[in-house]
Amino acid sequence: MSALSWKPFLYGGLASITAECGTFPIDLTKTRLQVQGQVNDAKYKEIRYRGMMHALVRIFREEGLKALYSGIAPAMLRQASYGTIKIGTYQSLKRMFVEHPEDETLMINVLCGILSGVISSSIANPTDVLKIRMQAQGSVIQGGMMCNFIQIYQNEGTKGLWKGVSLTAQRAALVVGVELPVYDFTKKQIIMSGYMGDTVYTHFLSSFTCGLAGALASNPVDVVRTRMMNQASQPNGGHSNYKGTLDCLLQTWKNEGFFALYKGFWPNWLRLGPWNIIFFVTYEQLKKLDL
Repeated sequence: MSALSWKPFLYGGLASITAECGTFPIDLTKTRLQVQGQVNDAKYKEIRYRGMMHALVRIFREEGLKALYSGIAPAMLRQASYGTIKIGTYQSLKRMFVEHPEDETLMINVLCGILSGVISSSIANPTDVLKIRMQAQGSVIQGGMMCNFIQIYQNEGTKGLWKGVSLTAQRAALVVGVELPVYDFTKKQIIMSGYMGDTVYTHFLSSFTCGLAGALASNPVDVVRTRMMNQASQPNGGHSNYKGTLDCLLQTWKNEGFFALYKGFWPNWLRLGPWNIIFFVTYEQLKKLDL
């Protein structure tokens, strides 16, 4: 694929949407687990869920099956933009640095991953804000995607739609800068070992490894990002709970302990693992089709 090829963008977008649909309920439980237990927010002070499975069952019983897919529309819109730009930019940047895949190095791939993560997440941030609001509030939230999008814009302005963009970019830099290079590195090592070729089994093992690495690296940033995006701006321009990302990080650590930064880790990993497996297997198969 050449540096300006459209194929990585198309394949990346299609594979991202497929993976998102397959893992969305797990992502919803992660968001619910991350926003609960905030001592300075009465709305989310109560610990309602003991873990991922308890959250899944309780949400289903109390709010219905539809609630498990609350925010799916902006999530798919996010992947259509974020996933498309992320993979397309990553593959294009790699080909700008090195012409052949076998000449790639881990450092080059990490740099390309960080850059593509920052660019794609910054552009897609409004869809991320909308998705998190709809996931966190579930059946309480009124209206559909466009209604809530307009409501956020009217109440909080453009700034509200790009709330937490620095954290989103930081998280994306971590996730993409870890996951994609780890996938490429693991895949390359497995193929070079001679045990397996460029097969679906290789893609499975590589994607499983990169999902675990991404979850470990990104969870603390993900907790802070989720809480920052979920809090609404006040009429005077301030915030009800956290003054900024650093304040949110410090308050979470101080009030709830270090391990609060790893709230939702299991659903985070259990989502990133299957998400990456579905994504990379789909992506690799689309590459072989050569549409």
